[in-house]
Amino acid sequence: MTLDPVDYAIISQALIAAAREMGAKLVRSAYSTVLREARDGSAALLDARGNTVAQAELIPMQLGTIGHIFQPCAALYPIDTLEEDDFFAINDPYSGGQHLQDVFLFHPIFVAGKVIGFSASVAHHLDLGGGSPGLNPFAADVYAEGLIIPPMKWNMKRDWHGGNFERLLRANVRVPHQTMGDFDAQMAANAIGAARMRELATRYGSEKLTAVMAALQDYSEARMRAAIRLVPDGTYRGEDAVDDDGISDAPLPVRVAVTVAGDTIAIDFAGTSPQVGCNLNAPFASTISAALSAVKAALTSPDIPFNAGAARPVTISAPHGSLLNPRHPAPVRARMEACYRAWNATMKALAQAVPQQVVAPGFDTTTVGVLSHLGRDGWSVYLEIYGGGLGATAGSDGCDAVDGPLSNCSNTPVEALDQDFTFFRVLEYSLREDSCGAGTHRGGLGFLRRFEIIADNVQIALYSDRFRRAPEGLLGGGPGTTGFCEIARNGERIRLRSKDKAALRRGDIVTIAVGGGGGYGEPATRSPAHIDTDRAEGLISAHRAAHWSRPQHEGS
Repeated sequence: MTLDPVDYAIISQALIAAAREMGAKLVRSAYSTVLREARDGSAALLDARGNTVAQAELIPMQLGTIGHIFQPCAALYPIDTLEEDDFFAINDPYSGGQHLQDVFLFHPIFVAGKVIGFSASVAHHLDLGGGSPGLNPFAADVYAEGLIIPPMKWNMKRDWHGGNFERLLRANVRVPHQTMGDFDAQMAANAIGAARMRELATRYGSEKLTAVMAALQDYSEARMRAAIRLVPDGTYRGEDAVDDDGISDAPLPVRVAVTVAGDTIAIDFAGTSPQVGCNLNAPFASTISAALSAVKAALTSPDIPFNAGAARPVTISAPHGSLLNPRHPAPVRARMEACYRAWNATMKALAQAVPQQVVAPGFDTTTVGVLSHLGRDGWSVYLEIYGGGLGATAGSDGCDAVDGPLSNCSNTPVEALDQDFTFFRVLEYSLREDSCGAGTHRGGLGFLRRFEIIADNVQIALYSDRFRRAPEGLLGGGPGTTGFCEIARNGERIRLRSKDKAALRRGDIVTIAVGGGGGYGEPATRSPAHIDTDRAEGLISAHRAAHWSRPQHEGS
């Protein structure tokens, strides 16, 4: 049908607004700090074939491939067989999902007895069983990481609120109050999306609404192709590496070849490290999200909706059995570390073609720290996702102390931790002076959190990266800094590896520190006024200010 431009503008923006409202509903309805405060969840609206139309601006990693994750569900349960109150659930990394903690829910939206689309949400759940509360860094396979949900169809009336799906989940989690509350938040977000879609169908008609959903995807595709055409044709290569596999000290290289041909891009990760025995492997859906996000961030303006249309000009491949496309049943809990190196490698490749549009490597590491306590009333689990300093660009300094570009979680306020947890207290939450990479534009600063353990039977588990290898600068910029985790106990300092767990004692002081991002451009060309401002604000030391053109030492 022919769309009136005014109708298209109104309906397309209403769809985007509805997806944003879903995201707000998800976060505001959540119970756990990881979803309620860190905002580690996402929401989207899909068309009747499961293609992403609009999404909330929350977690790029979770939503870049949400349409791909939907497809295995639809393959098992054809859309024309669905009934009112049915919904899909999936978290299986080897059936299209990402890692087990991210559970995707898809609710069909019916109008006049016909499915016109789907509301979708995903949340990182605090605990889904497995060998350790919140995180099992020593899992040997995916079975040890938690409850696996293959593509499944359930029914709200029959299987939720006392039904079989809720009972199954509740029986497998250590903190049912928070976990089941977060599942309810996903249900609420999906209900809002369905309501808004039905309102649009009632007002404008299902046929016009469907046509706008298709046109919005076509618009993103056209804008993406136009942006790619501005990049010189050629093959560009980049490389980065994960520190180690948590067992040996050998780095795990991630290599990419980015081939630009007209209005298309092919991204090939051939030459990347083989899969490993620990949880650093990235399911292919995660690899696709990382590569797509890097291309969109570098080449397009932020006003282009990130939907299924934006992905059409880009093809992505990774060898089966590699770190970025592992074979079942390799563990995948910490897949973000490999995905960030895929992001960095892709950015380095694009820097050869469009140096003014890329971002220098930041700390770009998901550091997940878990403190858990088993008391008389059961488990209490604190999980937080730490970011670091972002890399600098041709036009600006890197942002200080934020999550990385693929994750985009918020820092959890200390007040929220005081409210929810009684077995530790936060002693310090601060920026790390001099942790930024030097450059015409400096990298962002890292930060640290220091905890005092005030109960017995407490454990710490974590996974991170860049404890050994600092992020490089770009085009002459200096490197950022590395991170660390240590336990202070009776005058002794115990350093943990970047993928580790340990038993804690009452009185232990635990420090989790993340590093800063790399700089962009030659440090000698940085404005003296900017150096003076950084010194006055306590971001760099007097010594660093006096020797700005000399790169800082790598390390913590």
